[in-house]
Amino acid sequence: MKISNTISRNMQVNGDGIATIFGDRKHSWNQFGERIARLAAGLTSLGLERGDRVAVLSLNNDRYMESYFGVPWGGHVLVPINTRLAPPEVVFWLNDSGATVLMVDETFVPMLPKIQDQLETVKHVVFLGDGPAPQGMLSFEGLLAGAAAMGAVESNSEDLAILLYTGGTTGRSKGVMLSQNNVLVNALQFAPTVGYRSNSVYLHAAPMFHIADGTCTYAIATAAGTSVIIPGFEPEAALRAVQDHKVSVTLWVPTMVNMAVYFPGVEKFDLSSLIDMMYGASPMPEAVVRRAMEVMPNTRFHHAYGQTESAPILTVLDPARHVPDSPTGKLGSCGQAIMGVQLKIVDEDENEVPTGEVGELCARGDNVMLGYWGQPEMTAHALRNGWLHTGDGARMDEEGFVYIVDRVKDMIISGGENVYSAEVEDAIYQHAAVAECAVIGIPHDKWGEEVHAIIRLHEGQEADEKAIIEHCHTLIAAFKCPRSVELRTDPLPLSGAGKILKAQLREPYWADQDKAVH
Repeated sequence: MKISNTISRNMQVNGDGIATIFGDRKHSWNQFGERIARLAAGLTSLGLERGDRVAVLSLNNDRYMESYFGVPWGGHVLVPINTRLAPPEVVFWLNDSGATVLMVDETFVPMLPKIQDQLETVKHVVFLGDGPAPQGMLSFEGLLAGAAAMGAVESNSEDLAILLYTGGTTGRSKGVMLSQNNVLVNALQFAPTVGYRSNSVYLHAAPMFHIADGTCTYAIATAAGTSVIIPGFEPEAALRAVQDHKVSVTLWVPTMVNMAVYFPGVEKFDLSSLIDMMYGASPMPEAVVRRAMEVMPNTRFHHAYGQTESAPILTVLDPARHVPDSPTGKLGSCGQAIMGVQLKIVDEDENEVPTGEVGELCARGDNVMLGYWGQPEMTAHALRNGWLHTGDGARMDEEGFVYIVDRVKDMIISGGENVYSAEVEDAIYQHAAVAECAVIGIPHDKWGEEVHAIIRLHEGQEADEKAIIEHCHTLIAAFKCPRSVELRTDPLPLSGAGKILKAQLREPYWADQDKAVH
């Protein structure tokens, strides 16, 4: 399967249909195809050879989406850069990937003087914004204008298409190598069931550098539908985009859903067009799902679970299972394996565990990565015995529904008992006053670790440490309940993908300890 074939088909079957909407700018699929063919030619004119890497550091925009297709059209490899990184981290990603070209928008032009002297391989910087390019940079539009459209480079479906670095919030970032086949297979595995059609309107509100939105980018393209793009997630802007553009499908991570459904005045927006919403990338508290179903009664919710290494989706919980307080409901599950994916749960000795027991979730399928960039030993470890080892602690019921209990590294061991932070967070979120929470293990002289909750309350709501702990005791076993609670007024730190940065929250507690939990 080849990315170029997707666009060629769209031009044939829906050429006049709208491909992208960004602000006042619209492009049809015919225009989109012409532009990406010119982008490929422009990059080739800079001396790029097959397999060279092109990095993008930008907020969401239509030119970013064009890069998702124009870069592989020319036989090159896309490297999306996390927009929340500090300059030294950006330098590492660029140098480690060996990127030849860096594309930036207005937001990140000021960073360039801080990093340019440290870049080892970048030869050209391309300006993605509107207006003239800053001095020393090439214009994206100029690059297109100066090139004649070229035919797609003959490629193999197993050719590297995109190099996506893991967040680096728990250690050194790793470049995940995804082939053209990986990303297109995964898009086709879930797109038909989640509502991607030629008349679909998909909202890019999650960051385009992240695989969660990236896979939806390929999914909406395989369906020849329409992409509405906003620079980034902000609750009012996202809700307004759904209303104004009659958005029918989107993907929001749980923190985004939480912010949107509790946004003051959310009931004033017409969200009736939103038929399908995928959510994933981190655990979704059941209380937030319930609230979302109240705010968006016409919307079908799909819980997608996976990771970058699987391009990324492995399981989906379909809308029929989003039934609160019902034997048929599976709200606590992330669903069953999608088509073409095999799953198993193993113990430390690689033995499959009995149904219902917790172990490490492993997967295999055509969507699983080629490996880690320049890391053969890490690749061998992650893909041992032909299975992707996800690093997630999980259990599976007799119907194949998977329940993620925690990242293996996020498990808290207190007094010999395993405590899964996701389970404790789910209990805490059921308290009406809680807006955000993160549960971490902190040092304890007797128990090794104790369960500690860091919480931000909804504005105007009140709750103290005692109330939170007592609330948890009504829902989960005593040994799982927080022993301490920290109330904050500022939002908890988030990664660019919207995940709470637990490593950053843990750091002050473990800084002087012999054992560091990250």
